[in-house]
Amino acid sequence: MTDRLTVADFPLAETAPQRIRGARGKPLDELTLDAVAQGDVTIEDLRITADALRAQGQIARAAGRTTLAQNFDRGAELVAVPQDLIMATYEMLRPGRAPNRQALLDQAAMFRRDHGAEEIARFLETAADHYHRRGLVTE
Repeated sequence: MTDRLTVADFPLAETAPQRIRGARGKPLDELTLDAVAQGDVTIEDLRITADALRAQGQIARAAGRTTLAQNFDRGAELVAVPQDLIMATYEMLRPGRAPNRQALLDQAAMFRRDHGAEEIARFLETAADHYHRRGLVTE
């Protein structure tokens, strides 16, 4: 998905179904009830891919919906991250749950280092700063 997408490309499933693939590479048009009944479709075929999320981000950006685009970009970074890590991080972001600012900064560093998740790391760093300023975490 290297072509620049525009608002006219939304929704991708209708305008460019050939661009949509599951995590195992199966194209959208092969995800049928018959294929499910025959056992040819697994849960991995239904999982969203980083490419699909980035494509949605491009469309959102083209529509002037920057915040939504950033959410899609962060989601793309999280596709390959284990669910338990995502949930632990979510728990840390709930007010009063992170033990201190440094814990959030350490989590950001880990996402950057171990998962190449630059946008998520920046999000966590921003949260650490905001939480600290508001007194929700200590240094």
